[in-house]
Amino acid sequence: MTERHLQPLLHDLVGVVHAPTSALGNQAGQIRPAGVQGVFHADARVLSRAELRVDERKPEALTHGPDGPHGARFVGLARWLGDPGPDPTVRVERVRRAGPHGLDEEVRVVSTATTPVRATVSVDLGCDLAPIEVVKSGATATPIEAKADQPGELSWSADGITVTVTGEDARAHPGRTPRLSWPVDLAPGGAVTLRWGLRVDDPRAVVAAPRAEPSWSRPEVRADDRRLVRLLDRSLDDLRGLRLTEPAAPGDVFLGAGVPWFLTLFGRDSLWAARMMLPLGTELAAGTLRVLARRQGTRIDPTTGEAPGKILHELRRHEFALGDQGLRLPPAYYGTVDATMLWVALLHDAWRWGLTADEVEPLLPHLEAALGWLGEHADADGDGLVEYVDTTGHGLANQGWKDSGDAVRFRDGRLAAPPIALAEVQGYAHQAAVNGADLLDAFDRPGADRWRGYAERLAARFRATFWVDGGPAGPRPALALDREKRPVDALTSNIGHLLGTGLLSGEEEAQVARLLTGDALAGGFGLRTMSTDDAGFSPLSYHCGSIWTHDTAIVLAGLARAGFREAALGLAEGLLGAAEAFDHRLPELYGGDDRTLLGRPVPYPAACRPQAWSAAAAVLLLQAGAGLHPDVPNGRVALRPLAGPELGALTVRGFRIAGAPVDVQVDQAGRATVTGLPATLRLDLPVPTPRSAPTLVPR
Repeated sequence: MTERHLQPLLHDLVGVVHAPTSALGNQAGQIRPAGVQGVFHADARVLSRAELRVDERKPEALTHGPDGPHGARFVGLARWLGDPGPDPTVRVERVRRAGPHGLDEEVRVVSTATTPVRATVSVDLGCDLAPIEVVKSGATATPIEAKADQPGELSWSADGITVTVTGEDARAHPGRTPRLSWPVDLAPGGAVTLRWGLRVDDPRAVVAAPRAEPSWSRPEVRADDRRLVRLLDRSLDDLRGLRLTEPAAPGDVFLGAGVPWFLTLFGRDSLWAARMMLPLGTELAAGTLRVLARRQGTRIDPTTGEAPGKILHELRRHEFALGDQGLRLPPAYYGTVDATMLWVALLHDAWRWGLTADEVEPLLPHLEAALGWLGEHADADGDGLVEYVDTTGHGLANQGWKDSGDAVRFRDGRLAAPPIALAEVQGYAHQAAVNGADLLDAFDRPGADRWRGYAERLAARFRATFWVDGGPAGPRPALALDREKRPVDALTSNIGHLLGTGLLSGEEEAQVARLLTGDALAGGFGLRTMSTDDAGFSPLSYHCGSIWTHDTAIVLAGLARAGFREAALGLAEGLLGAAEAFDHRLPELYGGDDRTLLGRPVPYPAACRPQAWSAAAAVLLLQAGAGLHPDVPNGRVALRPLAGPELGALTVRGFRIAGAPVDVQVDQAGRATVTGLPATLRLDLPVPTPRSAPTLVPR
């Protein structure tokens, strides 16, 4: 029987990150040579084992928690040492901190015993330099033999990467079972701190750590709902650790997508995360835009998916191959249908938040190229819609954000055949055309009328082809159109991304809002990716029933801005409840089970955590709470707070508009005040009345 490799589980592992370095170990602090545990640096596992022992025994785990933005602290006991009796008298603390070029650990042994304690502390190490795709596939790699060139030092080297571990005052034991060891003698009530560190020399890495501190503001937040404050604090710490640059352009910072599988440049993920972070400043958006603009497509290449004007999907040091799935992605891969349009949306939104003309103007040729891709390459069959198809047979079969192979299903569970036109992608295309036209007009560039005409035709085409009869719930947009232009009639979260894109009329937005609030989609801790009424639904399916943090936040923000207050509040409560269950570090996704099943969300066992757009969702939730929506070029700021009677009072000091710090205060009645606005901006009042969501007559 052929061995089946399974993707390793990581939901119960404890991670630390300072990109491009990350580490995953168990809740006792041990990094065992199993599954996805290890220390990773820029797509390679540079340490596959770091197991602490005291007199050849593992300390018994007691608890663990974060230790600053890049660290974790683990507390254990060595009950076989010290005084006899029920109370433990020897405690072992392990503090692990990731750094941009490696990892540092402190091991503190503390005795409250009345007699001396003598022991040997050791750390068993291992290195296999396994590529991340090998780890993800569940395969194993052969350990590399360690060398000891200096006292207290071990090293491994292969494939151009050199890994060095140094133990302060330690004895190094090389070979195939390498180890650092320290003799420990403690007087009664004594303590000792042992230190070891790992450093990586990786000149071929395609990503690097930024040299400067984060550019975004760190707002001071007071809220009646303290879950929001704790979520934001943890999320900003994680976002600090996920920052990356390219080695050749260290000044342009972007966010790596997530630990452990995607800690690199990802077009869609990096763009969405930067867009969510705009309330804290435009610098991250500017860096992300420039990084992706430099890699914008210039030619037709079916192997990589590149096309003129197209924005990159992901960047690796070498081919990313998951053999069991037949997936082989080139190092620079362009197989995404939506990143190009999201690049345009980020440029537009950053401009609205105050990105200066000096930063916008150099990007305008890239804007025109992106719009050129939309008009010339995004609609292969000329039907007026944007679709995708993998022509290689070894790329991503689905190229929207739901990119798993089984993500696009009919209501009866059948898979849709490509080429596929996704609902939300038509919304992104409409928004990109309108946003692009606004930018072209503002900077005296030609072509705005062409793109407004494009948007009008797309809206008409969408209205004629995507809406289906949803039965008693009323009409709804289909998830997609398949190869035969048949509507893929599943009810999914994708339709929530249409809010605010301009593709829907006000009446249609109201119907979409009503569909999004039903138990079939919103009965879990957030928004399910697929309705429980669909045959393909499974609560632990990657894209057909699970709940994605960023997806819920995007839809929540769209509902709030459109005035569907009750619907937005329901999703906000789901996210905040999930945040509490996950120790305020929201994962990439989690199970779509009913809230009543366990009273807490079920983990998705292979979800990235931390993950960029999940962490940035906390900022989007904060913005929705305050309701701040600037339009700097037109001198306006709209205010539509979600905070108030249900969510409670909220005060945010340190939003940033056009580079200026801005404060927003919303009282328990929902009355809002804004201070610090630049003199060139006026506040649009009054706040609009919340909208209801009536049912439409089926078409």
